[in-house]
Amino acid sequence: MKFFGRERELANLREIEEISQIHSQFTIVSGRRRIGKTELVKKAYEGKKMLYFFVMRKAEPDLCAIYIDEIRDKLGISIHGTIKSFREVFSIVMEAAKTQHFTLFIDEFQEFNRVNPSIFSEMQYVWDTHKGESKINLVVAGSVNTLLNKIFTDQKEPLYGRQTNSISVKAFPPSIMKEIMETYSPNYKKEDFLALYAFTGGVAKYVEIFVERKRLTQRTMLQTFLEPDSYFINEGRTMLVEEFGKDYGTYFSILSLIAEGKNSRAEIEDLLGEKELSGQLKKLMDDYELISKLQPLYEKSPNKQVRYRIRDNFLRFWFRYIYKYYHIIEAGAYAKLKEMIEKDFSTFTGLTLEWYFREKLIEQGEYTRIGYWLDRKGNNEIDIIAEDEIEKRLVAIEVKRQEKNLDFSILRAKTDVYVKTIGRYKDYQISYQGFSLEDM
Repeated sequence: MKFFGRERELANLREIEEISQIHSQFTIVSGRRRIGKTELVKKAYEGKKMLYFFVMRKAEPDLCAIYIDEIRDKLGISIHGTIKSFREVFSIVMEAAKTQHFTLFIDEFQEFNRVNPSIFSEMQYVWDTHKGESKINLVVAGSVNTLLNKIFTDQKEPLYGRQTNSISVKAFPPSIMKEIMETYSPNYKKEDFLALYAFTGGVAKYVEIFVERKRLTQRTMLQTFLEPDSYFINEGRTMLVEEFGKDYGTYFSILSLIAEGKNSRAEIEDLLGEKELSGQLKKLMDDYELISKLQPLYEKSPNKQVRYRIRDNFLRFWFRYIYKYYHIIEAGAYAKLKEMIEKDFSTFTGLTLEWYFREKLIEQGEYTRIGYWLDRKGNNEIDIIAEDEIEKRLVAIEVKRQEKNLDFSILRAKTDVYVKTIGRYKDYQISYQGFSLEDM
């Protein structure tokens, strides 16, 4: 699959590289696994002199041998003797950057914690000693969000505050997802596009798998997902067990319930037989960045009408169908699970469709506030409310899979209740919109 999007991130990385020719730069590139961090950095610096260090789970001397070969090959430096510590390797690199400019890209940086945790303090010493004279563009990337955050944001850690730049790589936005679909399946159906969005959430690696296998219909994508030995079957577990550590069972249970629609704290605690899960929910939001807290717009109490959603579409699908029904997979009944998902898919993707249009509005950047509304009694709900506080306009939006099911008279009535309840739109221009599959 060719490279798509990332214009802002590419421009940022290239600007940083220019600055590093005068002042050393230390950039963190973060993002969930499979999001495309490595390809982004390589694309930004193609044609430029770059060392690439991938941190594998090997003994430190073995890694150093690989890195020394890379230094010899890319920088043309003669290095004699056996180098056994990363401190020596990094010192050679920083010294070389005093006479020639280049980028050092360290991929899966957090894995140094397994190789030798003292590497971080050794790097701090070498960086602080040489950064004034060296002209290096140091870029580190990592996938384990909690560990990467700890390395750079915990004041007790040696590399705290050393970075000069941070870039967070996100999933592809709706416009890029549409460009990909139009490129590789120009005659696609809207249902297929929604399925691609639901299965992948815009994660580059997952999209690439479907593109390269030429499976871009709802039927063939689901078939790919549920094949024996499918890449996707264990992906959720592979991605999150390391993040959660020994407590992964509790977190998996919480995420599974949220994926099913059991998304209030009271429901989750009741179903899991737990008295208090606020700590775990807070960590899932703030530390792991896997869920978000939803409340109706202008809800005054921070604790009322709170619902949680899984932010990542792929994980929402994985927890809803793969984790919950793993016993079916172990029994080899893939066809049975496929049949179960197909019956439920329209219902499941209804909420996905709403979030697609929210993301589309956010990408357009025309509104200052985007959310939804539900009254305290649960009688009046508006799928999307988009407010522009500058131009004083309000758009109430209803989302349905089928255009024929949109009812603007009901939407206007709900909006009237909302406006009276909130009491802040006296001078606003109020309009109404309906989105369906045809508007994707």
